[in-house]
Amino acid sequence: MESARGPLPSLARAIVGGDVHGSWWAHPEGKRIFQVTRAVRASPEVLVCRLFGGKITLVHERVWPALVQLAGRFRPERIARLTEQHTSTGRHRISAIPFPDWVPAGVLGQAAELTSDAASAMLGSVVLDASTTT
Repeated sequence: MESARGPLPSLARAIVGGDVHGSWWAHPEGKRIFQVTRAVRASPEVLVCRLFGGKITLVHERVWPALVQLAGRFRPERIARLTEQHTSTGRHRISAIPFPDWVPAGVLGQAAELTSDAASAMLGSVVLDASTTT
C-alpha cells in the first residue's frame, strides 16, 4: 500500500522507518514521502490501483500475471490503473484505465499459463482475503 494502514506493508512507513500518525502530509518527512511515492507511481513497472480496501495499492509487474489470472475475484474498479495528472491550476486529477485495457499482451499470455493455485501463491493470502471484502 502507498500509505494506508493495514495488513500490507506501507511505502510511507518504509520511507520514514516507522509509523506515520495521521496524514503523511503533516509528517516531518512529508515532502520526502511525496517525492518517493510519486517516483514509484511513475514507474512503468508499478500498477497503481485501489486493490486493497479502496486505498492506493502499488503492484509490481512481476505479480501482474497472477493478478490477471485471479481478476474475477476482485471488483473491476479495484484493478483499474490509476494515473495522476497535474493541471495548470496545480490540482491533481486522477484518471482510471479500466481492467483489462492496461494489461500488456505478454502479461495476458503469462496469466493464461498460470494455475489458480500458482497465482494465489504469488499474490499471497492477505491480498486474496481482501478480495472478498473490497
